[in-house]
Amino acid sequence: MSDAIKHECGVAFIRLRKPLSYYKEKYGSYWYGLHKMQFMMTKQLNRGQDGAGMGVVKLDPEFGDRYLARQRSASKTALSDIFENVFGGLKDIPEDKLEDLDYLKKHYPYAGELFVGHLRYGTYGGNSLENQHPFLRQNNWMARNLMLAGNYNITNTEELFQQLIQLGQQPKEKSDNVLMLEKIGHFIDEENQRLFGILKAQGYDNMEISQKIKTQLDVSRILKKSFKSIDGGFNMVGMLGHGDAFIIRDPNGIRPSHYYIDDEVIAVASERAAVQMAFNVYPEAVEELQPGHALIVKKDASYSIEQIMPTAPRKSCSFERIYFSRGNGQAIYAERKELGRLLAKPVMKMLGNNLVDAVFSYVPNTASTSFYGLIDGIHELRRDLQAEALKNVDIVNEPEKVKEILSWRPRREKILVKDVKMRTFITNDTDREDLVMHVYDITYGVVKSWQDTLVIMDDSVVRGTTLKTSILRLLDRLEPKRIILVSSAPQIRYPDCYGIDMSKLGDFAAFRAAIALHKERGNEAIISQIYEKAKLELEKPASEQVNVVKELYDSLKVIDISNKIAEMVKPKNVRFEFDILFQSIENLHQACPNDLGDWYFTGDYPTAGGTAVANRSYVYYYEGRKERAY
Repeated sequence: MSDAIKHECGVAFIRLRKPLSYYKEKYGSYWYGLHKMQFMMTKQLNRGQDGAGMGVVKLDPEFGDRYLARQRSASKTALSDIFENVFGGLKDIPEDKLEDLDYLKKHYPYAGELFVGHLRYGTYGGNSLENQHPFLRQNNWMARNLMLAGNYNITNTEELFQQLIQLGQQPKEKSDNVLMLEKIGHFIDEENQRLFGILKAQGYDNMEISQKIKTQLDVSRILKKSFKSIDGGFNMVGMLGHGDAFIIRDPNGIRPSHYYIDDEVIAVASERAAVQMAFNVYPEAVEELQPGHALIVKKDASYSIEQIMPTAPRKSCSFERIYFSRGNGQAIYAERKELGRLLAKPVMKMLGNNLVDAVFSYVPNTASTSFYGLIDGIHELRRDLQAEALKNVDIVNEPEKVKEILSWRPRREKILVKDVKMRTFITNDTDREDLVMHVYDITYGVVKSWQDTLVIMDDSVVRGTTLKTSILRLLDRLEPKRIILVSSAPQIRYPDCYGIDMSKLGDFAAFRAAIALHKERGNEAIISQIYEKAKLELEKPASEQVNVVKELYDSLKVIDISNKIAEMVKPKNVRFEFDILFQSIENLHQACPNDLGDWYFTGDYPTAGGTAVANRSYVYYYEGRKERAY
C-alpha cells in the first residue's frame, strides 16, 4: 500500500499456568512471560507504531502490596522504551535478591502471572500517553479492578454514552475506550454486589466474602451484559485485579484473534504467526477464537470458551489478508500469492501477450508476495502461449524461431528499492509525500527506453496521492513506454469504521473518480440526490438504514472508474502511458474464501453502524465537513 494509512492495532495476552519458580527451573528465568510478551509484541509491530503499552497482574499478593502494573509510551520507539523500563527496574533490586522469588514478587512490579500488550495505530483521538492501552479502572476491591486493551472501534458510541447515563453514571468523555471501560466496569461492580448479597445472606463475613468472590465471579454473565447492543469490530482483552481474564471477539469476526493453550501457558494475539513464532508450534496448534465468543480464564488458570453474543454472518476483514497482517503466516502467504496469480490473465490481456517488451516489479515491499503469485500466473500462461506458438513452427528447420519462442519469460526486476534508513511512518502525510522521492532508489538500465511496459504490483490504491506526487515521477526517469499499476485489492469506494483510518469519502481515488465521471457526463443531479437521500436515512435508526452511497456507482462501469483514477493520479509532464488494473470482487473472494469482509469495496457493511457511517460520511463530504463520520 503505497499510500500511508493507519489501521488495526495489535494485542497480545499471556497467562502463565505454573508458578514463576517452574519457569526459572525449566527455562532459567523468572521472566519467561515477560520475554514471550516482548516477542509477541515485536512480531506485531506492523500493527501499530503510534505507541504501545503493557500491563501485568500479580496473583495472591499480600495486603498492602502492589498487584497491578503497567508501562505505556507514546514515543516513536515505544516498544523498546517499555521493555527497557520494565527490565531496567531489575537494576533497583539488590543483587543478592535477584534470585529471591518472594522478594521479587513483593518489590518488582512485573513479577506477575498475567500479561497484556498493545500496539497502537491511532485511528481516532490523539497519540498522547492517556490514549495508549491498556486502560485501568481501579478499586480497593481486587475483583473490581479492570485492565483493558484491544483492537477495536465501536460505531455506536452515542448510544453507549446514553446507556451509561441511564445506568446513573456520568461518563467523562465519549471515546469508545472510556465508554467500554466504564460499561464493563459497571457490570463487574454489579456482579460483585450480587455475589456480596448472596454470600452475606449465607452468613459469611466481609473477609470471607472477598475471597469467595474471587473464585465465584461469573465473567460470562458480565460479558453478556456488557456487550449487549455493542456495534463495531473488536478483539478485546480484559484482566481483573484478582486474576480472572477474558478475550472477546465481535460477532462478525471483523477483528482477528488467535490463541494457543498448553499446560504451561495460555497465549492470545491478533495474528496467528505471532503466537506460532513465540512458542515455536505448528500453525494448527494455534486456534482462531470464533466470532461472538470469549476465551475466559479463571484465577486458577482453568479456562472455557463461551458464546457471548448471537451468531452473525462471518465478515472478517479482507484487508488483513491483503495487507495488514504479517505476510509470513501460512494462510496469509498462500492467499496473497493467489491474489496475484488471479491477476495474471488480465495483465497479459493488457500486454497483448507481449512478454518481450515487459518488465515486472512491485511497490511497496508488502506487495512482494502478491507479485510472486502474479509471476507464477504469468509463467502458467506463458507455457500455454509457447505451446500454441510452436504449433506454427517447423521445429526441425526453424531452430532460431524455436529458441526465440522458448526464450519468452517475464522479466522480473527490483525497480524501486526502499532505503531502510528512511522511516516514512514517522511523519505526517504532507511531509511523507516529500520524503518518498528520497526514500526510494530506482534501478537504472533494466527498462528499455520508450520500448518496455513496466508492470508494477501494489497492495491497493487508497488516495493515489503518493503515486501522483512521488512514485510515478520517479519511474518516469526510467523512460518506460507505458506503466500498468496492478492492485491486488479492488477499488476502495466506501469508508471504514472498524479500525482502518479510511473514514472520509473524499479521500478515496475511486470516489473522486466517480464524482468526476458524473460531472463530466452531465449527471450532477445524482450527486445531490444521494445527499438528500443520505440525510433522510440518517433520520432513521441505524438498523433501518440502507447504504444510499451505492447509487453513486450503480451506473458506472469498473473499467471507467479505473481509467478515470489513472487519469487523475498520473502526474503532469510525465511521458509514459498509464493504466491501473484493480482486483475483482469475485477474485478477492476466491483467494480469501474465509474472510468476506469487503465493505470498503462493496458497501456491504456487517453491522448497522457501518451503514450509518457510510451515509453520514457522504453528507459530510457534500457539506464540505472534514470531520470523521463516527
